Amino acid sequence: MKTVVITGATSGIGFEAACAITAQGMRVIGVGRSAERCERAREALLSGMPEANVDFVCGDLSSQREVHAVADAILSLLGDEGLWVLISNAGGVRSWYTTTADGYEMQFALNHLAGFLLAHRLWPRLKQAGGRIILTGSNSHKMARMHWKDIMFQRRYSCLMAYKQSKLCNMLFAAELNRRQSAVKAYVVDPGLVNTDIGNKETSGLVDVFWKLRKRGGVDPEVPAQTYAFLCSRQPAPEGLYYHNCRSVAYSKRVNDAADAKRLFELSEQLCGVKFGGGEL
Repeated sequence: MKTVVITGATSGIGFEAACAITAQGMRVIGVGRSAERCERAREALLSGMPEANVDFVCGDLSSQREVHAVADAILSLLGDEGLWVLISNAGGVRSWYTTTADGYEMQFALNHLAGFLLAHRLWPRLKQAGGRIILTGSNSHKMARMHWKDIMFQRRYSCLMAYKQSKLCNMLFAAELNRRQSAVKAYVVDPGLVNTDIGNKETSGLVDVFWKLRKRGGVDPEVPAQTYAFLCSRQPAPEGLYYHNCRSVAYSKRVNDAADAKRLFELSEQLCGVKFGGGEL
């Protein structure tokens, strides 16, 4: 049985992706920040599909120490098996400048570094299975550039600019992975505008109000969940990098900047204190 790991799996897109993927007969290991919400999500999945093979691991992925703990727990659940797909869906928005336990700006750390570090830890199992990595992106990456002189916006924080840059990071990371090796295929999914609470969880003021109004025009989370299920099940691995509604779509020309992609990859290794894949992709 193929195993899929999904971060941010207790609600919204992640939960609906877990439902769609377990319905395909795959095993799901979900990751969530709250033990209570993990248990609720697991019960909800099993209530709809009693035969589903599903486990949950609890951890705050904004902390690198907890990313390592989550990776250890996943590896324990996998045993000797390979990992078919890692879906890095956990993410967030912060309307004020916030740092993680590691001292990094929250959106950069949670939306990019957490997925980078977890992919590094699970890389041998992904490679063993000839698997796939799927990152949750956003069309907003098209309105971003890398702010190399102040990548964490310490001097002049902008919630939207930090978020957009983190989504560009997802694209550059996936593109660089595909450039460096061919054993594991990396994708980014653009869910589009979705009616979830991502913009309300850790925000206030105008950001909170704006998202409450904007999300009303969004689709239900089960709509983008189908794209994740498509990329998990399609054989052979689909071509392309960036997907929306189960189709490969155009992305920003900045993603093709190999120098930016290489620079981000090496900076991420430095900030996470690792050599991705042990330096052997």
